[in-house]
Amino acid sequence: MEPKTILLAGMILIGVVYFVFWFTTVTRQWAAKADTTPLAPPPATLGISFVANFFDTLGIGSYATTTSMFRFWNVVRDEKIPGTLNVGYVLPTIVQAVIYITIVEVEFVTLIAIIAAAAAGAWLGAGIVAGLPRRQVQIGMGFALLGAATLMLLSLTGIGPAPGLALGVSGAKLGLAIVISAFLGALMMLGIGYYAPCLIMISLLGMNPTAAFPIMMGACAFLMPVGSLQFIRKQSYDLRAAIGLMLGGPLAVLIAAFIVKSLPLDYVRWGVVVVVIYTAIGMLRTAAKERAIKKAA
Repeated sequence: MEPKTILLAGMILIGVVYFVFWFTTVTRQWAAKADTTPLAPPPATLGISFVANFFDTLGIGSYATTTSMFRFWNVVRDEKIPGTLNVGYVLPTIVQAVIYITIVEVEFVTLIAIIAAAAAGAWLGAGIVAGLPRRQVQIGMGFALLGAATLMLLSLTGIGPAPGLALGVSGAKLGLAIVISAFLGALMMLGIGYYAPCLIMISLLGMNPTAAFPIMMGACAFLMPVGSLQFIRKQSYDLRAAIGLMLGGPLAVLIAAFIVKSLPLDYVRWGVVVVVIYTAIGMLRTAAKERAIKKAA
């Protein structure tokens, strides 16, 4: 059996285990509360997930855009956003990963090393983020979104290294990629997407930017279930919104990957940068206002 086939089988197995864990944990938690609230997701989350995952599959990213839409329509409380993103987007991300790992070539050792590092970083990062109070989450997400917007601007303006041709790295470059990937995996638990920084890392290493797609999506498909276990256990996410994200994304991924395939997205990316900066400033202002109110009280 080919190594890539084993990787995909392991990814699907982890996804199945994750969903079984999620279902059994939620069932137990709701039984303890005797909660009879319907689990139907807010309709807005289905649309948000469809739009975000459509553009995510084409290379824009979903975390920053989803966070902006959550805040604009007041769908999820700020402190619940990181957990909701990670828990809800597992299924659409696995669908993306299966598609791109299958159709895009990348050197297997590089792929598996970066994926493993991202998953380890996510486990450690989720344990910290899931226990943070609301204001610290707001501050962390505010600066994380500003960082994401900066990376998007660098990509749009062409600042940075010229893209290479390699499909893998070894030695010191591979070691550097492992360290960076672990750090990015931890940051994902705070709600900053993996795509933009991963693309920059791939370019810095002299690799073909196309290789970022299977690397990024494969890493996310492993790190998100691993990190989400912490959010689910601590109930640090919005359950109904997460269900909406899970259900609304897979169809958008399939449409973008197999029907649309590519679009001239530069104007969309500039719009996303503006919205993300606006959201980041709003998040930081809210944190400052709540601190002032708390002091006054």
